[in-house]
Amino acid sequence: MGCGNPVKRLMAGNEAIARGAWEAGCRVGTAYPGTPSTEILQFLSEYPEVNAEWSPNEKVALEVAAGAAMAGARALAAMKHVGLNVAADPLFTLSYTGIRGGLVVITADDPEMHSSQNEQDNRHYARAAKLPMLEPADSEEARRLVKLAFALSEEYDCPVLVRTTTRISHGEGLVETEDRRESPLEIKLEKNPAKWVMLPAYARARRPLVEARMEKLVRLAESFAENRIEPGDRSLGIITSGVAYQYAREAFPEASYLKLGMMWPLPSELFRRFAGMVDRLYVVEELDPFLEDWVRGLGIQVIGKAVIPTIGELSPALVRKGISGKAAAGRPVTLDLSLPPRPPILCAGCPYRGIFTVLRKLKVFVCGDIGCYTLAAPAPLSALDTCLCMGAGIGQSFGMEKALGEGGPRRVVSVIGDSTFFHSGVTPLMDMAYNHSRGTVIILDNHTTAMTGRQGHPGSGYDIRGEAAPAVDIAKLAEAFGIRRVRVVDPCNLEETEAVLRQELAAEELSVVIARGPCILIPEAREAIKPALRVNLKICAGCRTCLQVACPAISYVRQAGEYRTREGKVKKRKGYSQIDERLCTGCAVCRQVCPFAAHREPS
Repeated sequence: MGCGNPVKRLMAGNEAIARGAWEAGCRVGTAYPGTPSTEILQFLSEYPEVNAEWSPNEKVALEVAAGAAMAGARALAAMKHVGLNVAADPLFTLSYTGIRGGLVVITADDPEMHSSQNEQDNRHYARAAKLPMLEPADSEEARRLVKLAFALSEEYDCPVLVRTTTRISHGEGLVETEDRRESPLEIKLEKNPAKWVMLPAYARARRPLVEARMEKLVRLAESFAENRIEPGDRSLGIITSGVAYQYAREAFPEASYLKLGMMWPLPSELFRRFAGMVDRLYVVEELDPFLEDWVRGLGIQVIGKAVIPTIGELSPALVRKGISGKAAAGRPVTLDLSLPPRPPILCAGCPYRGIFTVLRKLKVFVCGDIGCYTLAAPAPLSALDTCLCMGAGIGQSFGMEKALGEGGPRRVVSVIGDSTFFHSGVTPLMDMAYNHSRGTVIILDNHTTAMTGRQGHPGSGYDIRGEAAPAVDIAKLAEAFGIRRVRVVDPCNLEETEAVLRQELAAEELSVVIARGPCILIPEAREAIKPALRVNLKICAGCRTCLQVACPAISYVRQAGEYRTREGKVKKRKGYSQIDERLCTGCAVCRQVCPFAAHREPS
């Protein structure tokens, strides 16, 4: 997949990151899927020279990549911003041990929280872990800086963080591809406990090396080629980086810029030199005042978050308005508020729909988790009560059980998807078993990692390249923990699901209910799609009960008419339900909730 001469191609940032890693001689790639970073490993897996794999979670991903780097291979671990929280434990100590082969850690931040539960700014991780961080401003920089990160990692004996954001990850730009160059390092195992074994005595000896490394990196930052001054109009100077640089350049093309490619450590003397070149100095950055605080700490007068928002994504219009006080020229962008909102919703035929329909009916408190099923929180399903982080729902439900006490109401359950269960739900379930819980845990097994694009996981039976892999049996795993009550239900069978949940809620010991049904978007499910249902308009009362299952195939038509009751009486109605046969998969959840039996299979 090489090319004799550089070739320009249009690439998204995530593809460019993968390309840069391949060109740098990366041999091992690991990740747990999470938007906006997911595609990095998918693209990396297309290169046969790279051993790419989905890991159960980000901590495991980083540890596998670290092991490869310790053996001398160049390795990359990719994750979204909250994934770095999971991987923080090994990351901080890897700062002490160092590496042999280059180790690059991609952290993809998500300003505006397009697909995340928080908006944390992971630049702080670089400072806290005492590790260098690079940040590209476009796809070409993403390719180039990843290659540079591998070289820096080996030169300075440490992992290197590369931060992207959603717009860089998914935005496209021209990339100049190059050939792959294999690392000259020999792959071998080196016994060196003083470097690799972080006992306190060894760790104390490594600690000064971390500070010495940071001193070298500080000197590098001053001359780092990707930290560059772009002279322009001296009346306005802007310090910026990443996608914020693109916004600022569009808003103020005439200004002078200090454009940073290395986010940590920061070049103090370069800041001072640039500040002396301009009359007014601004910092344009998304999320926290990371750069602004550092510049202020140098005694330099600068304007930042006083005019640039701290929350959400920036845009050229926001930057222009913040600095000049004027709106962007041209026609303003407006929204047609007459259009109905289109919130995210579970797919037609999703097996999760049935389980939440039953949980809402049972009026239980549901501790949830990260996945498609988080969409059960808004109306009309209104059946999810917490969502904190991956795997937290199980622990939260156990904590509530403890707070309510043995004599308290048994109305708390936890719900977790199969991929999330393997990510971080196994240990809290083990905790519930070990500490004598009487709770009920519902594992939604749809055979894939659905929300991020249907990637494999340890229970799916296939790996990142679609090849067969051992599949963990969730039921047997729960039984291995000593859990005696393990039930499997078809969540699209509401009667069966309700009966099992009532039994398990009444039980005096811990129980696991596995709601098993494949994601409607994977081939396994598509082969089993049934004929679409129809609404019998002669008996549909327009009661809208079927709308409560939140199926996108069902809509309501506001048109007055009549219907006939079961007793044969004719009554008035204000409207009726209809089913889009192009979307309906025949799951029949709507038919099971309809009080008038108006939903039927085609004759």
